[in-house]
Amino acid sequence: MICCFLKMIINKSLTSFSSSCCLQHYCLFVLSRGLVGIGESSYSSISPTIIGDLFTNNKRTMMISIFYLAIPLGSGLGYILGSGAKDAAKDWHWALRVSPLLGITAGALILLFVPDPKRGDTHQKGGRMRTSTSWIYDIKALLKNRSYMFSSLASAAVSFAIGAFGMWIPIYLFRAQVVQKIAVPCTKGICRSTDSLIFGAITCVTGLLGVIIGFATTRFFRKKTDRADPLVCAITMLGSAIFICIIFVVAKKSIAGAYICIFIGETLLFVNWAITADILMFVVIPSRRATALAFQSFTTHLLGDAGSPYLIGQISDRLQKNYTTSALWQFLSLGYALMLCPFIIVLGGMFFLATALFFLDDKEKAEKQ
Repeated sequence: MICCFLKMIINKSLTSFSSSCCLQHYCLFVLSRGLVGIGESSYSSISPTIIGDLFTNNKRTMMISIFYLAIPLGSGLGYILGSGAKDAAKDWHWALRVSPLLGITAGALILLFVPDPKRGDTHQKGGRMRTSTSWIYDIKALLKNRSYMFSSLASAAVSFAIGAFGMWIPIYLFRAQVVQKIAVPCTKGICRSTDSLIFGAITCVTGLLGVIIGFATTRFFRKKTDRADPLVCAITMLGSAIFICIIFVVAKKSIAGAYICIFIGETLLFVNWAITADILMFVVIPSRRATALAFQSFTTHLLGDAGSPYLIGQISDRLQKNYTTSALWQFLSLGYALMLCPFIIVLGGMFFLATALFFLDDKEKAEKQ
């Protein structure tokens, strides 16, 4: 618990520092943001394992779902709060300066009220304790765990899409409005933030709905099949890809229609967040879960949102290279680039289907160890 608290405090201190001291020093700014990511990754790796040690089966699914509700809620509020702070202060630095107080408060609450259970405490039977193994041995075991590897790759696909959407969808919708002549092109450094506010609100609501629907759907279908968890993830991801494709068809003529498709697509995409963590709890032994979550988080960000905004931007720039002054082509080129996301999401759905093939075997192996 103290570890989580200290990481939270350091993380938020670095957030404030990066906004205050790095205006003229880009390398220092990048370094400080990277250190913030270390703190966030450490916290996100440890927290679900604590929940896994406190609860089992359907109750654990419910508690993990509640925990993962905070991610889309916080992300959406971040868009809204950051955009509002930037507009109010006329300075983007304030978008980073408002979060440290919230982080320090959360860290204090963790330190004071969250218990620190023994590893795998709820899984022990007859007082039998599982022995710890070396980190190298754990990594080798995880690489051989097919359900874990396929679900991690599927999570990377989700992260890829979410990272790209967070960066480019508000810009894409703004360009759509320019094409429809209901907005003027942005020629200043600070553009209007209405689309970011709306997208943030949608992210909040769809995140909440997605996690709740995921919990309820998985709990229901577990009565029908033991492979419910990966199958629900696969079906919802494939459904999400359909609605995300429609965004790029309707955006040119209907912003409202695009927002409706974003709402449905993101809801289906967020269904699998808590379920993916629960899959890991089923197929990985308690003493190995923190390592598994850390490795999964690393690969998810490395293959997902760490590079997807840059990749989409590069594709868009290459497509509009000879038509940089055309508002229509700026809109179309970004749309063509973003259409990579549905294909990545479909690939993620395939990975979840592969997870379903090996889920029962890997779950049984974890229970016997």
